[in-house]
Amino acid sequence: MATQPDKHYLAGLDLTGRRVVVIGAGTVAQRRLPRLISAGADVEVIAPAATPAVEALAAAGEITWSRRGYRDGDLEGAWYAVAATSDAAVNAAVGAEAERRRVFCVRSDRATEGSAVTPAVAEHDGLLLGVLAGGMPRRSAAVRDALLEALQAGVVDEHAEPPAPGVALIGGGPGAPDLITVRGRRLLAKADVVITDHLAPRELLEELGPHVEVVDASKIPYGRAANQEVINRTLIDNARAGRFVVRLKGGDPYVFGRGFEELLACAEAGVPVTVVPGVTSAFAAPAVAGVPVTHRGVAHEVVVVSGHVAPDDERSLVDWSVLARLRGTLVLLMAVQRIAAFAEVLVRNGRPGDTPVAVVQEGTTSTQRSLRTTLAAVADDVRSHGIKPPAVIVIGPVAGLKED
Repeated sequence: MATQPDKHYLAGLDLTGRRVVVIGAGTVAQRRLPRLISAGADVEVIAPAATPAVEALAAAGEITWSRRGYRDGDLEGAWYAVAATSDAAVNAAVGAEAERRRVFCVRSDRATEGSAVTPAVAEHDGLLLGVLAGGMPRRSAAVRDALLEALQAGVVDEHAEPPAPGVALIGGGPGAPDLITVRGRRLLAKADVVITDHLAPRELLEELGPHVEVVDASKIPYGRAANQEVINRTLIDNARAGRFVVRLKGGDPYVFGRGFEELLACAEAGVPVTVVPGVTSAFAAPAVAGVPVTHRGVAHEVVVVSGHVAPDDERSLVDWSVLARLRGTLVLLMAVQRIAAFAEVLVRNGRPGDTPVAVVQEGTTSTQRSLRTTLAAVADDVRSHGIKPPAVIVIGPVAGLKED
C-alpha cells in the first residue's frame, strides 16, 4: 500500500535488541546502517555483495551479513525493514512481504511506496532531530541543516535552564570565526561573561547579547600584557558570583597557551571547568597557505616549538642541536622577533641553509599573508616584507611543496 506523503506520523522507534532486516548492501544501505547500529538494533543485512564499509561492519560483528539474495520469508520476526537494492522488483517484493507481516518498511527507490520513510536526521547535544518533507529529501535535508546550524550557533536555545556557574575554557581556533568548534560556539552563546584575548576571533564577540560582559585580557606579543594572576582571579570571582564564564582564547588553549594554568587555578578554588579544544594555528595556518605540515614520503615527523625565548636563554627547554638534525617539519610559534637566532642555531647545528621555509601571518583571516623563502634567508625576508606577529613559521621540505 502506498503512503500519502503528507500523512506521515513521526515517531521515535526503540529498536534496541529488536530484529531489523536490510535488503541490499550498497551505498544506500551503507548510509542507513550506522544509525540503526547506534540505536541498538539487531541488524541482518541480506545481499550477495557489499561495499567495503558494509563488509567492515560485518567483520567487526556490528551486523550479521547473509551473503545471498532476498527470499520471501526473510522478514520473519522483524520489527523494521529497509529495501535498499538496485532492483525495483526486489524492493517491491520486500515491501509486499512487509505489508503482509505488518512490518514497517522503507523503500530506498520509491519512498512513497513503502510503509515508512526515513527522515533527515541529525544529533545535537542529546537531541535527535528528524525532518520529513513529504517525499522531498532535499527540502527535509535543508531544513534539518538549518535547524542544526541554529542550535550549534546558539540562535535556538534548547535548554530551558541557564548553564550552571563555572568556567568554559574554549579554543577559538586560528582566527576565522567559523573555525571555532561547534561545542565552543554553543557554550560561547550561553556566556554571562567572556574573558578574551587578542588572538581569539573578534567577530564572535559581535554575536553576543547586550547583557554579556566582555573582559579584554589581551596578551599582545612584546607589548601590554594582562597579568595572569588577574585573569585567574577574574575567572574565579565571576564563577563564584553565579555566572557562567567563557575564557575565549586563540587556537587551542593547551598549545603554548596558559589554558592549563587557568584550569589549575580554578580547580584549586573549587570552580568547575569545561575544556573545549580548538583548532591550533600551528597546523591550520600552514594548511590554508598551501603547506601540509606532513606529506607522505617527505616528512615523518612534525615538531611544534615555542619561540618565546631565544635559543641561548637560560629559560629555554629546547635542544636546538637535536632539532637541527631532524629531517622532517619544524613549526615555530611566537618566533618572528627571534627568527634570526633560531635560523642561525639550526644552520650551525647542521640544518642546510637551503631548507625551504614558509611564513604565514594571520592565517585564516582576511589579512593573511604568506612568504616562501629558505632557512638562510628567512630572517632578512621577514624583516624586508614587514612580517609581524602573529605568524607561523614552517621549516622543512614540506614548505617547498607547491600545488601543480
